[in-house]
Amino acid sequence: MAAEPKQPLRALITGGAGFVGLHLARHLLLAGAEVTLLDDFSRGTPDDDFRELRGLVDVVEHDLTAPIPDGLLTGTFGSVYHLASVVGVQRVNENPARVLDVNLRAALHVLDWCRRHPPEAVFLSSTSEVADGAAHLGLTSYPTAENGPFALADPALPRASYALSKVAAEGLFRHDRTGLRVRIGRYHNIYGPRMGHEHVIPQFIARALARQNPFEIYGATQTRAFCHIEDAVAATVALMRLPDPEPLVVNIGNDREEIRIDRLAERVTELAGYRPEFRIFAPPASSPERRLPGLTRLRELTGYEPRIGLGDGLRDTFHWYATHAAPAATRSVGGGGA
Repeated sequence: MAAEPKQPLRALITGGAGFVGLHLARHLLLAGAEVTLLDDFSRGTPDDDFRELRGLVDVVEHDLTAPIPDGLLTGTFGSVYHLASVVGVQRVNENPARVLDVNLRAALHVLDWCRRHPPEAVFLSSTSEVADGAAHLGLTSYPTAENGPFALADPALPRASYALSKVAAEGLFRHDRTGLRVRIGRYHNIYGPRMGHEHVIPQFIARALARQNPFEIYGATQTRAFCHIEDAVAATVALMRLPDPEPLVVNIGNDREEIRIDRLAERVTELAGYRPEFRIFAPPASSPERRLPGLTRLRELTGYEPRIGLGDGLRDTFHWYATHAAPAATRSVGGGGA
């Protein structure tokens, strides 16, 4: 008797209309998965990239500050990727209480749904900011590893709410005792096409496309190691494939090309074909001086190596923004990224 054909893996992505979510959905579709995107569309209307994808996936609209009702999502999912959260320095500074409220309730509701409808594995999107406080206080060294202490250098700052919401969500997932196979990825400065307009790379691109001169830079000597979205997605999927039953907390990024923010501005303006005067300003409060992920654990577990260098990644991202409507150039929020 012929073997039954293997059914395609079904994947659920919360925040699926967002930056990482859309790129992840494309990756999974190419691998033959059936994909469902869950989003509340609170960050704007769907664009051409999303409309192109929509015919290939199932889309469910739901606000995760409310529980996921039984029956909203049908069938069994092999993997759940929880990416939905309030992000962006401007949003965090404007309403830190909302960041804590939304991010924690969303994490609780996704975890509760997974307990009732267990997937083979669940992924939680976390952040490099979990390690920033300890690094600032000298409690850990660079590159920052996943097993370092957690600290808030100044808990009163609004920006602290984001790191606090993520480390609390990590605790909820990694200490779950219902048998879920948990993977937590701490994203470090992920960039690429369609990442919005609130982070340093798209802000620099917008200024360069507008040929801003003088060109303003906040936190010029701060350094970052940027990771292209395609590498971040590949690492995410590789973590989800691991059979280890224990929770895994792993940095995701690119540790090969740490760069100063003023040098980043030079490379972006070179892509635009002009050489402006750079006007340097102090970095915003609470913006970390350095961010460099330790990737030893990711390499040991998955064999991961970043494939897309900063030069190719910046060209790719610049081209995308140059061929889409670019926003007016705005003040930078600092040296950070997604």
